Amino acid sequence: MHTTTLLVRKNPLSETKLHRTAPLPLATGQVRVQVDCFALTANNITYAAMGDMLQYWQFFPSTEPGWGIIPVWGFGTVQESLHPEVAVGERLYGYWPMASEAVLSPDRVSAAGFSDGAAHRAGLHAVYNHYLRCSVDPFYQPDTEEIQALLRPLYITSWLIDDFLADQNFYGARTLLLSSASSKTAYGTAFQLAQRPGMHVVGLTSPANQAFCESLGCYHRVVVYDELAQLAADTPSVYIDFAGSVALRQRIHKHFTQLAYSCSVGASHVGDLGGAGSLPGPRPVMFFAPAQVKKRHSEWGARGLNDGLVAAWQAFSSAVQAPPQPWITVQRHQGPQATQALFLELLRGQSDPRTGHVAHMRP
Repeated sequence: MHTTTLLVRKNPLSETKLHRTAPLPLATGQVRVQVDCFALTANNITYAAMGDMLQYWQFFPSTEPGWGIIPVWGFGTVQESLHPEVAVGERLYGYWPMASEAVLSPDRVSAAGFSDGAAHRAGLHAVYNHYLRCSVDPFYQPDTEEIQALLRPLYITSWLIDDFLADQNFYGARTLLLSSASSKTAYGTAFQLAQRPGMHVVGLTSPANQAFCESLGCYHRVVVYDELAQLAADTPSVYIDFAGSVALRQRIHKHFTQLAYSCSVGASHVGDLGGAGSLPGPRPVMFFAPAQVKKRHSEWGARGLNDGLVAAWQAFSSAVQAPPQPWITVQRHQGPQATQALFLELLRGQSDPRTGHVAHMRP
């Protein structure tokens, strides 16, 4: 039995290859986990595009210079264990390599789960380093694993963006502009923001995705990128940038003369990424979800934070799956070649926004 891993060249990301290796024997205290299913979304494209800046390449480092392994969220089953507190057969939710299996070194083991104690992950943020036992995870429902893999990590980011902006009183603005409005993190954010009294949530998108965004019901208005000038320039606004497009950011900053805050979140428009450059108005600030988690953890405690997230997730996941027209339909991709093709499709921005892609790397 071999381990199959999808390697991605850090530049350009469009170069990929499948790497097969014989599994190494476990050391004492380690576990081998079969990666059963994981989501591939625009979020993973962001991980790759910002891999060096935000250290995403460091979670599962490649031994080949210039190549990386993109992390993914999903579920796995313990196949082999040399750790006394982690049993074979346990179902886990967490952050995996895009591979058929992963070797972890459980540390700080509790009833809820454990962290990976691998030396190379010691300096990385704990939010991405925790593995939860599905048997006691309050988020977990066995019949919605694929929806959880697709939307749970994205929605938590969405919830934190809304929480962060509300904590800042939206910088005095009441109009919120969300680019790449069809992306899952964007519409999760819009779902939260739309519940705030007095806020006006505007989705910015391509003509191809306009009807989809309008169908969601969480945007008060949807505007295609070429019609940005229709929006009042002197309205105090916050820009939440899920696209990462330099050209669009420049247009937003030049058009909106009362832009109160510019928040960079994602990089779904990989072909047009770049720095802030010379822009009028506020300097774009990168939103880093773990920082807001840390703040709320210190203020509310782990229980308070978790209870708030679980309640919000249940409301969102119910809305997403509600008939007659669910927001998302799951499409499954089985095997290394199918997963490789899917990654390149997402990189080109060709995926239907109503489709959620779930994959596994086992042949």
